[in-house]
Amino acid sequence: MTGEHTSTFSAKEKELIKILQGDLPLCPEPYRQIADSLDLSEEEVLETIGRWKDEGVIRRFGATVRHHEVGYQANCMVVWKLEDPSLHRETGNILSSFPQVSHCYRRPVFDGWPYTLYTMVHGGSREEIEKTVSDMAAAAGIRDYRKLYSVREWKKTSMRYFGIKEDR
Repeated sequence: MTGEHTSTFSAKEKELIKILQGDLPLCPEPYRQIADSLDLSEEEVLETIGRWKDEGVIRRFGATVRHHEVGYQANCMVVWKLEDPSLHRETGNILSSFPQVSHCYRRPVFDGWPYTLYTMVHGGSREEIEKTVSDMAAAAGIRDYRKLYSVREWKKTSMRYFGIKEDR
């Protein structure tokens, strides 16, 4: 059943969850490396992740970019107002095609806040970001947008399930 997980997790599934809630291995085939560590095939790991996604166990699978560690000195959340809401996917594809964009997602309209498409743009300087955002706006044909520059980097953490306390 899609959206409903009714079984308990096996010991091997719990081990997979522990690995997935951390950083993926930095290698050409991270899922193969994970599979090898669990004595599973890469196909079994990918099928399990896909099943969990279908069941709603995993809602999203994301990456955290520690921009300073990869050489970026500036970053900016750019919020975009689209005149035609049916163009979110098309416009998102255009904006996310820029290599400086690490995140691109849609949010609902809020009272007094008409921006529904969000992109995180990284660069070596504010000037570089200004140029990139200008190029993005031209490519997507958007005039109404706002740049929200980061002034502080917050600690980035994810939820932990089946952690150390669970094992005791």
